Amino acid sequence: MFPKLNYQSYIFIWAFAFGFVLPLAADDQASHRKMVRRLAEIEAETPSTNYFLGTKWIEEYREAWEKLPDTSSTKERFETLFRLASEELNQGFERESIAHFEEALKLVEFGAKSDGVEKSLIINVISQLSVAGFRAAEKENCCAAPNPESCIFPLSPAAQHKNEFGSRRTILYLEQFLEKLTLPKKAEGQSMWLLNLAYMTLGEHPEKVPKRWLIEPPNEGKIPSFVLPGKAGDDFPAFRNISEAVGVNTYGHAGGAVADDLNGDGTLDILVSSWDPAIDAKFFENDGNGKFTLRDAGLSGIKGGLNLKQADYDNDGDLDVLVLRGGWMGARGMHPNSLLQNDGEGNFVDVTFAVGLAEPAYPTQTAEWVDYDLDGDLDLLIGNESLGDFVAPSQLFRNDNGTFADVADEANLKVTSFVKGVTSGDFNGDRYPDVFFSCLGGKNRLFRNKGDGTFEDCSHLLATADGGPIRSFPTWFFDYNNDGWLDLFVSSYSCSGDDYRDYYGGRMLADGRIPALFENRNGITFVDVARKAGLARPTLPMGSNFGDLTNNGRPDVYLGSGTPSYDSTFPNTLLINGDDLFYDFTLSSRMGHLQKGHAVSFADFDRDGDLDVFEQMGGALRGDTFFDALFENPGFGQNWISIRLRGKRTNFYGVGARARVVIHEEGEKEHSLYQWMSSGGSFGANPLELHFGLKEIAAIKRIEIFWPVTGVTQIVLNPQINQQLTIEENLTR
Repeated sequence: MFPKLNYQSYIFIWAFAFGFVLPLAADDQASHRKMVRRLAEIEAETPSTNYFLGTKWIEEYREAWEKLPDTSSTKERFETLFRLASEELNQGFERESIAHFEEALKLVEFGAKSDGVEKSLIINVISQLSVAGFRAAEKENCCAAPNPESCIFPLSPAAQHKNEFGSRRTILYLEQFLEKLTLPKKAEGQSMWLLNLAYMTLGEHPEKVPKRWLIEPPNEGKIPSFVLPGKAGDDFPAFRNISEAVGVNTYGHAGGAVADDLNGDGTLDILVSSWDPAIDAKFFENDGNGKFTLRDAGLSGIKGGLNLKQADYDNDGDLDVLVLRGGWMGARGMHPNSLLQNDGEGNFVDVTFAVGLAEPAYPTQTAEWVDYDLDGDLDLLIGNESLGDFVAPSQLFRNDNGTFADVADEANLKVTSFVKGVTSGDFNGDRYPDVFFSCLGGKNRLFRNKGDGTFEDCSHLLATADGGPIRSFPTWFFDYNNDGWLDLFVSSYSCSGDDYRDYYGGRMLADGRIPALFENRNGITFVDVARKAGLARPTLPMGSNFGDLTNNGRPDVYLGSGTPSYDSTFPNTLLINGDDLFYDFTLSSRMGHLQKGHAVSFADFDRDGDLDVFEQMGGALRGDTFFDALFENPGFGQNWISIRLRGKRTNFYGVGARARVVIHEEGEKEHSLYQWMSSGGSFGANPLELHFGLKEIAAIKRIEIFWPVTGVTQIVLNPQINQQLTIEENLTR
């Protein structure tokens, strides 16, 4: 048997045999080697440059403690112990951290200024000690002996902790904290939230929680008729976490995820990355029988990456992958991104240097593939992170036959903000895709594509001074109400434990602490309908995405939650869309994972006609690791159709094209469902195929595909339901 070779291998053999020189392929290989060397350098620099993952600081603090003279003051000893214990917690040495926090507390009076130590610092130590206890509880139970129920809120008996050390420590210090000190509202709410979680891990919630600090999870109720008329009044079903059973429960830190057919066999694979510069990207191949196999895909040495976005940048019929690096790191995050070229069988070569995308390298975690000039190939918009005096402008790389040039300046898209999300969509129906920048701590920006290679700022159309929450993160365009106009979701990244207490207690959140849902009014302006749509709830989204999980014809939303801090332990949130109103079924669905939720992908991995949800888990700190999750859709008994596009004048996968599915329900007029081809939200990547839920509709009247490059609407009459349909762009009309 001859070994199976990819197409590049055959080209090299042919070229060698006949004496030909192939400079492009040689450049690709040289680019790959150059990137591997640069990433190895970044890995070597990490211990001393990356505060989240580096070991420099714990070494310094340990040395400072060991060398502290016996004659040192209480203040010196307390502050040295505080710094050491905090860094031990960051690095994952929870028990050592607890011991040093407790040693510090023995030096002072509880909750009062003592021997020169400020009261605020003492309070901080008590707070951190309780957090260290809870992280120890998670590490020694959920991480050491995980099961599918681990860390799913509210905790079931299967998720309760056998090792009680960490939770008992948390309860001990939090109850003293709340009893003896008068705390600001935010600190009190955060402490109450963590206290309730700690009791829950021991199976003692709500019975043993002191009543004045008890927080009861809300009663979500039954499925309303607006969601699924045929199932109104039923309990919302549980989505099981099957990641371990199917082989995709990678254990690690924050990172990216792509779900798509990366090897051309028709099944949906998963590619994940870790922001840890020491960890290679991983390719999980779908075997078509519900299981995944981790295999070599040429990714050895392709390390790091907080987000991933797939696209066929060279229009050769297979999906390439962009790896985004340096986010949150400021000037220390000037790490090159990677463009991984696919050979068609799921083997990758890093061509970043060869195609002109490597330099300059700015810190980022967000990008969008978009054919902004409608020339039939995909260009690349990257939102970078300016911070203080450090300026990292956004980049718009025009695709010129597979190589790239930055034209952001001439296109008027040189945004200098701390950009955490970018998205694109033709919001005004003129064929040309417009773009939106979600900026953390600054004004969000909406730009209209003028069709001549330039953009104009039209943020005023969003009807709010800041274009949505002032602290925003993931974002996307989607048609949430099926009126044929693209709406805009902009998350709010600013909630905490006190928001959960207030929300469960019936108090509404302030506008700046909820997302914006900008409803498109005929392409002319936008109106924020977040409260009207049921989105006035606490969330802290990072990775997130959307798709029709119930097959009722409306896009639902799943939000991964967290911050780099250990105390941001909030359930990831499931919001089900029913007739333009979102219902929170986080608890009933069993998708309220308490660990940090990063890249999210909605995809029908088992090809049974409903969308499952993959979530890349884990935090930013060295000690904040967890297992990825895959939530299997239990099914809702509804019909569906999945559509793949194959462009000819348009880019190969039809990114930016609009699909309209026209249906007729009994007793109602003809109406339509709309989707635009994209990979979904700004943090996580859905497959480049469109999944339409059809409720109980038995037949589709027609499908209309609007191809923006040509401006032609292509019609497919009476297609069969419950199938995957491929539509090729018709150029004969």
